[in-house]
Amino acid sequence: MNERFGKDNVIALATMENNVPSVRYVNAYYENKVFYIITYETSNKMKQIKKNLEVGIAGEWFSAHGTGMNLGYFCKKENTEIAKKLRAVFSSWIDNGHNDFSDKNTCILCILLTDGILFSNGSRYDVDFR
Repeated sequence: MNERFGKDNVIALATMENNVPSVRYVNAYYENKVFYIITYETSNKMKQIKKNLEVGIAGEWFSAHGTGMNLGYFCKKENTEIAKKLRAVFSSWIDNGHNDFSDKNTCILCILLTDGILFSNGSRYDVDFR
């Protein structure tokens, strides 16, 4: 997982609202059973996750379930370590004007993985992240 996803990746993130799924692509970084995503606290995905923490994700030859958790404002002291890693991993686009780090609604979404399926070299691996 670290080898494949421990860099800037585009993954599909699925949330639910009123029994209707919503799927969108997001840039994500994986480390220690967790995907990290820079987003906006008032976005639809964050509103949906606030109501239902369970999410689904899919990437290249990988799908999983997890629990979404808002780590809060990107620049707050408690996020210093992961924010530094995200700045490095997403360096090719992080300061292109899409993010406003002076806006306290710019936050870090943490997806704590629970289970998944990984395909590698023609083999299927069922993964329990708990």
